[in-house]
This record gives sequence, structure tokens and C-alpha cells, in this order.
Amino acid sequence: MTAAAAMAVVALAAGGLWWWAVLRLVVAPEHTGVLEGAVAASGWGLSLLPVHVASRASRRGEAVKATGRAGNPGTSR
Repeated sequence: MTAAAAMAVVALAAGGLWWWAVLRLVVAPEHTGVLEGAVAASGWGLSLLPVHVASRASRRGEAVKATGRAGNPGTSR
């Protein structure tokens, strides 16, 4: 099994666990506990991370691709 395949299996398992927790909260809220609430809340919170977190290197890379410049704005590649 390759690393990419293993990561895909882990991602699918985590997604399935999150959906299970959300569906239990929606279908039978009186029978759910702290665990389901924590899994659902943490999955939602993690879904916001990629939108707000980016490394400086990736932001610089996108700016370089968009403008065609790197480093000093007065120089071009």
C-alpha cells in the first residue's frame, strides 16, 4: 500500500466518523453524548483551517505566479 493510498483510507475513515457523529446528532439527539458532539464540532472546526491558514512560502509562490516577479518588485525573472 502506498503512502497516498494509506492517507486516502485514513481520510475516508475520519470523514465517515464525522458523518456518523453528525447524523446521530440530527437523527437521535436525545441518545447522543459528549463524544458525538466533540467529533462533530472538531470536524467542523478543522474544515475552516485550510481557508485561514497558509504558509508564507505558498503565498509568495502564488504572488510570483500571478505577477511573474520574485523578491524585489523592481526586478523581473
